[in-house]
Amino acid sequence: MPEEQVVLAVGTRKGLWLATSENDRADWTWSGPHHAMTEVYAVAVDTRRDLPRLLAGVASEHFGPSVATSDDLGASWQEPDHPPVAFPEDTGTSLERVWQLTAGPADQPEVVYAGTQPSALFRSTDGGRTYDMVRGLWDHPHREQWGAGYGGQAVHTILPHPTDRAQVTVAMSTGGVYRTEDGGTSWSPSNSGIKAYFLPDPYPEFGQCVHKIARNPAEPDRLFLQNHHGVYRSEDGGAHWTSIADGLPSDFGFPIAVHPHRPEVVYGFPLTADANRFPPEGACRVYRSEDSGDSWTALTKGLPQQNFWTTVLRDALCVDDAGVPGVYFGSRSGEVYASRDEGGSWQRIIEHLPDVLSVRAAVIRR
Repeated sequence: MPEEQVVLAVGTRKGLWLATSENDRADWTWSGPHHAMTEVYAVAVDTRRDLPRLLAGVASEHFGPSVATSDDLGASWQEPDHPPVAFPEDTGTSLERVWQLTAGPADQPEVVYAGTQPSALFRSTDGGRTYDMVRGLWDHPHREQWGAGYGGQAVHTILPHPTDRAQVTVAMSTGGVYRTEDGGTSWSPSNSGIKAYFLPDPYPEFGQCVHKIARNPAEPDRLFLQNHHGVYRSEDGGAHWTSIADGLPSDFGFPIAVHPHRPEVVYGFPLTADANRFPPEGACRVYRSEDSGDSWTALTKGLPQQNFWTTVLRDALCVDDAGVPGVYFGSRSGEVYASRDEGGSWQRIIEHLPDVLSVRAAVIRR
């Protein structure tokens, strides 16, 4: 195996595709579909162990939802005999879909989190093979008032604190942002400053339709958030949020991602509006800020500037952690674009895939 290899995982409505590059992302070798005819909303590449582990949240119309793992980059997959993520009997509900898979802190290499529909958080201590519900969030008195977004009611963002094991931040549609500082026993809403224009009180304690949150572990108190109409920054771990939408063509969108080495650099993909879910003017444009959202620049080189009437979903834009990071996104029209230079220029690396739901990239170093 080469000293450095980039792995790209693309989850779609009809399976998972994997790609690897061993020459600085100039060329890609593809395999797939893995888990054919399943929805893959969540995928993770866990590089904390000697053998990197792929995790895929798969949902089959026949067999139901599950989490599959691979320790050989997709050559083989393992699923436990019993559902790895299951709601306890006393909850009176069942798992509909795994929306998020997130590795825990580096010093907890066996900890993996799963976010689900209905909105719940699960935690694994065996590398993502089996999971237990985090009861503190499920038992929160707000839970019965959490609503369903257009795509369902789900925990779609999980941000373990990189150095404090007791802190975890989650986000859901709808419900908003919640944080724990005691390892999941208790949770507090963390939505101050986030607007919910569709509610009678536009700035409620909870009920916001947050689409995604991101942060760089080097600056764990600085968070970026894409809302259902609204783009925000927090400098205090999510306790308060400030709008950073000025300079964008629209404040509606789904994904948001941060640079791995420069915490002030953030990427987004604006759409026209909630009622018109395609890029303004049908032009494919990733927007980058290099000053924590105070200003934004459209990145267009190599991207189609007309007739791009499609959407990039919340987990379909990501950044790898190479020395010069690569940026990737996939569309609901089945195209995946990659940039080798932090978004300065782009290349379409595959097309004609099914509807892209999730894109994750990682650098494997030997």
